[in-house]
This record gives sequence, C-alpha cells and structure tokens, in this order.
Amino acid sequence: MLTQLSIRHYAIVDHLEIDFRQGMTVITGETGAGKSIMLGALGLTLGDRADKGVISTGATRADITAYFDTSDQPMARSWLQDNELLAEDEPHICLLRRVVSDDGRSKAWVNGFPVTLQVLKTIGEMLIDIHSQHEHQSLLNRSTHLRLLDEFIGDHALTDDVRRVSREWKKNRERLETLSQQSEESSAQVQLIRYQIGELEELALEGGEIEALEEEYRTLNSADSSLATAQQLLDLCSENDEFTVQGSLNQALALLQELSAKTGALDPVAELLSTASIQIEEAVAELRHGIDHFEANPLRLEAINQRLADIQQIARKHRIKPDELTELHASLQQQLTIWEHSDEDLDTLRQQGEKLHKHYRQLVERLSARRRTAATELAKQINLQIAELGMSSARLSIELSPGESHTPAPHGQESVEFLVSTNPGQEPRALIRIASGGELSRISLAIQVITAQTSSTPTLVFDEVDVGIGGSVARAVGRLLRQLGERGQVLCVTHQAQVASQGHQHLFVSKLVQEAGGRVTTTGTQIRELPHEEKIKEIARMLGGESDKQGLTPESLAHAEEMLSA
Repeated sequence: MLTQLSIRHYAIVDHLEIDFRQGMTVITGETGAGKSIMLGALGLTLGDRADKGVISTGATRADITAYFDTSDQPMARSWLQDNELLAEDEPHICLLRRVVSDDGRSKAWVNGFPVTLQVLKTIGEMLIDIHSQHEHQSLLNRSTHLRLLDEFIGDHALTDDVRRVSREWKKNRERLETLSQQSEESSAQVQLIRYQIGELEELALEGGEIEALEEEYRTLNSADSSLATAQQLLDLCSENDEFTVQGSLNQALALLQELSAKTGALDPVAELLSTASIQIEEAVAELRHGIDHFEANPLRLEAINQRLADIQQIARKHRIKPDELTELHASLQQQLTIWEHSDEDLDTLRQQGEKLHKHYRQLVERLSARRRTAATELAKQINLQIAELGMSSARLSIELSPGESHTPAPHGQESVEFLVSTNPGQEPRALIRIASGGELSRISLAIQVITAQTSSTPTLVFDEVDVGIGGSVARAVGRLLRQLGERGQVLCVTHQAQVASQGHQHLFVSKLVQEAGGRVTTTGTQIRELPHEEKIKEIARMLGGESDKQGLTPESLAHAEEMLSA
C-alpha cells in the first residue's frame, strides 16, 4: 500500500509529506485549495507525462517520491527481484521517484535505481489504480478485464499452467523454425562438405607421410650429383692413375719398412699408417658397393613430386598448411554428422510441439469453461452493486470472444470485455464509450467492489467519483468505498459529506494565504490529517455547501457527528 507521498516544488507546493494508512482515506477541502495536486504528483511517480510547467515558481526542479509497502504484494516483489530493482536492506519497501527539471527533462528511479518511464508505469500498475477521467483508468483497458475475471475465478494454478505451456510451446516453435531454416540453408553446405570429405578420402593422406615423401624426394632429386661425388671419392681413394690415397699410403709404408731396420722409434708410425691403409680399403669397398647398387629411379621421383603437388593443391584450396589436412578431415566429418542429425532433431522438436499444443488445448478448454461460468456470476454481482449506486437501469455484461488464431497465447484463447448498457433497450457498449464521467466512475466503483476481494492491486484511488450524485446514492458510494478500504487501501477525493464521513482517515487540503498591500494572495497548499473534532466541523461545512465557511450551526454539527458515529 501507499505509505507516504513526498512532494517538493510541485505546482504551488513547496514541501509536503503526506502519510497514509490502510483503510479508506478521504481528501477534502475548499474549491481551489489544490486537492488535485496530490493526485497529479502521485501520477508523476507512476509514469505520467510531465513538463517544466509543473515546477514551482523560483525552483529549478520538482521532486516527488512515493513510498509503498509491498509486504502483501508478492507479484510486485517478484517483479522487482526479477528486474534487479529490489531494495536489499528493506525488500518490502518500494520507492518510486520522479524528478522534472526546468529544462523540460525528467528522470525516474525505483528503489534508487535509474529506470525508464515504461518501467515506472509497469511497477506502478501493480501497486495502484487511479479511477478518474484520466489516463490511469485501467478499467478502460481490455487486458484489465481479462485479469479481473481470472482473479475472480481464483484458480491461479490453471492460469499459470496456461502461461507456462504457451511459453514452452513458443520456445519450441522458435527452435524448430531456426533449425528448419538452417536445414534449408544447409543443403548446399552439406553437399560442399561431402565433396570436400570425398577429396580428402581420395587423397588418403597418412600420418607422417608428408615428411617421409619430402625426405625421399630430396634423396632422389640429388641422385646424379651424389653418384658423381661417390665416383670422384673412389677415384681419389684408389682408382686414379696419377694419384690415390691408397697408393700414397702403400708408398709410405714401404719407406717405413726400410727405416724400421735402422731405428725402432718409427714403429708406431708404421702401425698407424697400416691401420689407415686398411680403413681406406674398407671405405673403397663400401664406395664400390654403393655405386654398384645406386638407383636414380626418375619414375619414382616423378611420382613423389606429383603426390606432394596434389597434397599442396588441396591444402591451398582450404587455405591451410599441408600438415593440417588430417585435422581438417576430422573436423569436416564432425560437421557432417551434426548436419545429418539435424533431421532427427527436427522430428523430435515437431513431436514435442504437438504434445505441448495438445496439452495447451486441454488447459485452455478448462480455463474457457471456468471463465464462462465466472463471467455470468461476476456480472450478476456487479449489477447488484450498480443498482445500489443509483443506476438501476444500467446493466453490465461480460463478453468472451474467441481468438482468431489457434496459436497458444499466455492469456488463453479468448478476449474478455466488460460491456455496459446505461438505459433500457440500449445496446451494450464498451466502458470507454460511456459519455458520462459520473456513470463511468460509479460503474468502475461497482466493478472494483466485487473484484477487490481477488484483485492484485492493493491501492485504489477514486478522484471525485461522487460527481453528480447525492443523498442515498452518495451514502451508498461511501459505504462501498469503506468496504473496499477494509480489504486494502482506498484514497478518495470527494465533495460529498456522505462519502467523507465514511473515511478511516481524513486529510484536509487548504490554501496558504498572505496579505500584502491590501491584497490576499495564495502562496501554497498544505495537507493535514484531521482529528475527530475537526472531522465533525469539516463534514458540517460540506453539508452546508462549499462556500458556507461560517454556516456551522448546531444542527449541522449534530448531523455531522451523527454521520460520523454511524
């Protein structure tokens, strides 16, 4: 409920803090005192449009804050939590703040978090409902009619199931459409992948093959030069007619044999040269064997060259290195597997969608039946209240229209609208087409009286719902408003003593005036709660008429006290 409204520099208000309690709060005052200021300021905190004209003269901005207690509002608290706007220190408190600057701009906050006006409106609609000829009259919205009817039914589990299954069906449908689109677009892609895999399978590249081929290529490619070098080595070692290593060693050994007879000091030298001669002979033998078995094999060289060229060509086509082709092959195989299983996924999603749609149909058939029954009972109870408000000829009916689409929707498969006929023989019309603001206010009041027992909106504001009525009808309006207040919180701006006398709390609005140079000017507005004795005087004043400030006779005071006692 609304616990406090703080107003700074708004219209002719410099600073006001108004405390509210549960129950019915009536707001009265003389004409022109500024009773509409409170509702105008409250409307700003609920997302109403504003301009710099609302700022008090001499101020640079208007600042309004509305304090709500959401202890009995789990839906509002849940919404705040879901949108990360819940006050951590006091989660049951919700502060709506609006600042309008003299440059025409405005800012909004919820619990200190900056928000858009749409967010302010969304949370505001969960907390308060203003009934007047202004834009906040939610009963003019057909979506409100559906909500009130479902709340009157009271089967929250059923409506929650309808919303849940419709959301699941929608998600399933979106996934199905996305996958179907991908499947259609992937036909060419699948063909390309299969072609690429075919190329790689035909290539049949094995692990380590590229390194082995390159090594063999280098060997075969240098065969001629290697054979010439080997022959040159052989000539140098033993087959040259002019000079050979082996021949030179033999000569050296012959000389050493002659010298060894003369001195034994050269024996180690002879031994070393003898060993070298033997190694040269072995090296020559190996060279001859290698030359005899050396194979140039130009055909093999050409085959290796072609194989490496094929590998390089496919690698260039995919813009990767040749040694990455094996990894590419595995990746393409994985992609193909995923694409090939998409058809199975599509079938699974279609089956799930059919099951969800069938379940949804079962739920909405039950909900539609409950709505039809509840619509008749709700209209009956509302019409009884309308008659008590002096509109015995008016009749309200609740029309359920089947939806044109069979697509699962969160609200079910029909729309709901409250229609009213204010005169006998008149065709029922939508509430928004009722010409009389007084009739609309009383009909709205009757609807709220019945639906308040199940409505999720905790605070109801009625702005001059007693326009054009009096006597017993005004008393009936007062009783109904008090009845509403006993179930929640009602704020009522009224000119009728019969209505004002029913309030649990009475706020009086008055002008602050000053005299200067013989002239009386209004300098501001104040609002204060009246104690019992002053309530009597205010009710007596209202009984005497708005302009009768001095007409508080003993009879009017006694009448006022009697009304308050009743």
